[in-house]
Amino acid sequence: MNFSAASLASLPPQARETVIRSLTAEEAQRLSFLWRFWARQNQLAPVGAWRIWLLLAGRGFGKTRSAGEWVRERVEAGAQHLILAGATAGDVRDIMVEGESGILAISPPWDRPNYEPSKARLTWKNGARALLLSADEPDRFRGKQSDTIWADELAAWRYPEAWDQLALGFRLGAAYGMEPKGIVSTTPRPTPLIRRLLKDEKTGRTAVTRGSTYDNAANLAPAFLEEVIAKYEGTRLGRQELFAEILDDVEGALWSHDMIEDSRVVEAPDMLRVVVAIDPAVTNNEGSDETGIVVAGLGEDGHGYVLADISGRRSPNDWAKAAVKAYHDFKADRIVAEQNNGGQLVEVNLRTVESRVSYKAVHASQGKRTRAEPVAALYEQKRIHHVGTFPALEDQMCTWEPLTGAKSPDRLDAMVWAMTELALQPAAPRGILQEQFLAF
Repeated sequence: MNFSAASLASLPPQARETVIRSLTAEEAQRLSFLWRFWARQNQLAPVGAWRIWLLLAGRGFGKTRSAGEWVRERVEAGAQHLILAGATAGDVRDIMVEGESGILAISPPWDRPNYEPSKARLTWKNGARALLLSADEPDRFRGKQSDTIWADELAAWRYPEAWDQLALGFRLGAAYGMEPKGIVSTTPRPTPLIRRLLKDEKTGRTAVTRGSTYDNAANLAPAFLEEVIAKYEGTRLGRQELFAEILDDVEGALWSHDMIEDSRVVEAPDMLRVVVAIDPAVTNNEGSDETGIVVAGLGEDGHGYVLADISGRRSPNDWAKAAVKAYHDFKADRIVAEQNNGGQLVEVNLRTVESRVSYKAVHASQGKRTRAEPVAALYEQKRIHHVGTFPALEDQMCTWEPLTGAKSPDRLDAMVWAMTELALQPAAPRGILQEQFLAF
């Protein structure tokens, strides 16, 4: 067939029906799995001798489908040793393999790979094998060789060194006529790794495709479009989440990406204290804010460490369960939560889950900017560190402009409450900052 799905759709209804009816059942089934017929042009791999295809696209663009179909084409072309890697094991399973646009869903019945969850492996009939790896476990990437890689949401990988280990083994294929190639499908963030890949565009090692949410509007559910547009359109963050722009730092923000990056660590020292901080959402519906839940610790070196961000849009019972679980998982000594919005209900929710949990209510007697400035100063002094990356939290930190009167975000608020509980003396009067870790 020498026409595309778009050209078929553009035909008058009668002509379109004539073409479709002329197909046999087998032809119709095969057509449904012919990606190059259905794909938009910017969902197809660029031509050229590139090594990495960097697909930078907004939410709902179709990144997962594009990457999965490219992997399928590589297998059909003779690739034998593949690695599929995502931000977490759950993401690999739920999005890359079992998702609506994952490998299993897009593969035709006659060439669907065998999925072995217990072995984290896919195997095709032609002998091709894909290892399924989580970037949360960078050591598992050591020694793994491949001719084809798919790295999904690379900008959200907590341990970017997993990519370096992946790249070291990316060298197979010459023996059977395959050049090693990989795809990175991600919503962009201004991380050093993404910037490094973009820099390689000049050398031809990276081919870059950019796309927006609106490119795929015809295939998106109206409710999804409405929710995403309501949340992001017209905002600075919307340029990243919808239009896939790499954003520079915001003038007026208390944090910058470089400030966070300069103090980032892979591992934390032993902790003297660990707390779980909660910034509860006022309401619980589809349009509600997220409940911020951040785990942070005071290290033996006197520095603060952000250990986990488990924020999300949850019911009161669910966020209480998540906070109590984190309290035990990280061996925390206290849960702190802002009570200005939730009043006594915050404590009731927590004690319903576990009555003996150590809990402290905190009250916003100062403005959010006043509370945040001492914490930002400690970041600038390289006395607070992120253990790995926390993309959503870091985006909030680097885009909040307190002087504009913008509402401070949930994850940021929870982080500030945690660090204040762990480490900071109240700000001195007349604007003089007196931040220091409490003696221990």
